[in-house]
Amino acid sequence: QVQFVEAGGGLVQPGGSLTLSCTAGRSIFNRMPMAWYRETPENRREWIAQITDPERANYVDSVKGRFTISRDTAKDTVNLQMNALKPEDSGRYYCNTHPPTQRYWGQGTQVTVSS
Repeated sequence: QVQFVEAGGGLVQPGGSLTLSCTAGRSIFNRMPMAWYRETPENRREWIAQITDPERANYVDSVKGRFTISRDTAKDTVNLQMNALKPEDSGRYYCNTHPPTQRYWGQGTQVTVSS
């Protein structure tokens, strides 16, 4: 059963940085549109960064200029570099295809931005 595995979350002070990574161990996803999603207080998972094939990245306005999504095809991973973090960036982060495939959801990784 394919399921994405996210890692890299943690507690960071405002203004700090984190790098999230995601893999399913399958190279098939290297050519698929992928996205990072953030869970809202209402338990919805909204995409915040997406990467297409060929490589083109899109971001929601709230993270534009601070977050960077990328692929490492050698490692079959999708990464999210997060800089200048703000308290409102806190939440559980997931990766999935874009649009998402229900059976691929993993456990996510928690990001907490707090002083």
